[in-house]
Amino acid sequence: MTLSVVIPVYNEEENIRLLHAKLKEALVILDNEYEILFVDDGSNDRTLSMLEEIQAGDKRVIVLSLRRNFGQTAAFAAGFDFARGDVIVTMDGDLQNDPADIPKLLERIKDHDLVSGWRKKRKDPFFTRRLPSIMANWLISKVTGVKLHDYGCSLKAYRRDVIKNLKLYGEMHRFIPAVASWYGVRIAEVETVHHSRMHGKSKYGISRTLKVVLDLITVKFLQSFSTKPIQFFGPVGVFSGFLGFLISLYLTVDKIFFGHDIGGRPLLLLGALLIIVGIQLIGMGLLGEMLVRVYHESQRKPIYVIKKIIGPESK
Repeated sequence: MTLSVVIPVYNEEENIRLLHAKLKEALVILDNEYEILFVDDGSNDRTLSMLEEIQAGDKRVIVLSLRRNFGQTAAFAAGFDFARGDVIVTMDGDLQNDPADIPKLLERIKDHDLVSGWRKKRKDPFFTRRLPSIMANWLISKVTGVKLHDYGCSLKAYRRDVIKNLKLYGEMHRFIPAVASWYGVRIAEVETVHHSRMHGKSKYGISRTLKVVLDLITVKFLQSFSTKPIQFFGPVGVFSGFLGFLISLYLTVDKIFFGHDIGGRPLLLLGALLIIVGIQLIGMGLLGEMLVRVYHESQRKPIYVIKKIIGPESK
C-alpha cells in the first residue's frame, strides 16, 4: 500500500528540518511507497522558505502553502484533498508526535479502517493541557459513543476511502473518529510516544476548550439528527405546543364556567408563548427536513485557499 503523511505546520522553523529528518528515518525502512505533504498554514516566519529548501532536496515532499492562517482543520482538509496514498497518516509538526510510531499505526490499519494514537504518558502541563484534555475526552466519548482515550492526538492513520468521504469544518478534525463511526468503520487505538515541546510555542490553549464543546454539540446533532431534524425539533415543539394548549384550555374553562378574569394573569401569557414556541420549533424541523436533502452538496465552498503547490503536483 502507498502512504501519505499529512502534516500541518504553523511557525515551526525551529522544528521543521529535524521533523523531516526523523520522518525520512522512520519511512525509509518501510516497504511502502510514500509521500510527505507539509501544509504551511500561513506561517509568518521562515517555515515556508525552509520547506521549499527541503522539497528541492527530497522529491517525495509536497508543500501546500495556504494564503493565510485558516486553522488546523482546514490545513488537514487541504492535505487530505491532495493526498494520493492508500493510507493517510496525520501528525503535528512540533515534534511532540514521534514519526517512529508510524509503523505501529500501519500494522494496525491492516485490520482496521482508522487507527488513533494515544498519548498515554503525555508530556504537557497538567492544569492547562492535560486536565482539560482528560475532561474533553471523557465528554466526547460519552456524547458520541465512540470511546477513545485521546481524541486530541493528531497522530492517526486512515484508509483513503474513509477520509476522502469526510467534510471538515470548524475544529472538526479532532472528531473524525466519531464522524467516521457513522459509516461503520473499524477503529483501533495504539499507545504512542509523546515528547515535550523543545522549540517554539504551543498553538493550543485552554481557550480552545469552548470551541471544542460547541463543535461537540454540532457533531452530536449531526450524528443523531443530520438526516431527521424533525425528530429533534418536533418532539420539543409538540410538547411545548401541547402544554400551551392545556394551559389555554384550563384558562378558558376557568373563564367560562367560573367567571374568573384571566386577562391579566401571567399564566395566559405563558400558554400563548408555549404555543408560539411549539409552532416555531415544528416549523424549524420541517425547514431542516427540506434543507438536509441538500446539506452536504451545498457545502462546496472550500475552507482553504491554495497560494501555490511546490512539488510534483505543481505541474
